Amino acid sequence: MNNKPITEKNKACYFCVHNIKEIDYKHIESIRRFTSSYGKIVPRRKSGVCDTHQRKLAQAIKRARFMALLPYTTR
Repeated sequence: MNNKPITEKNKACYFCVHNIKEIDYKHIESIRRFTSSYGKIVPRRKSGVCDTHQRKLAQAIKRARFMALLPYTTR
């Protein structure tokens, strides 16, 4: 039995559509759209990113936070 809602449509991966091979932690504009207003990493089901790019994206966000390019929290 499938528990997915019928109204949910498949989203195309942002990085696959724009043919972006590497996700660089220095490109804050592209990384920031995949964080919530509280600074959390947005999950795959909400962002529509494929699994390989989601892992690379999470690593890039963590590196950008460590380098103080992105905040850990909003406060």
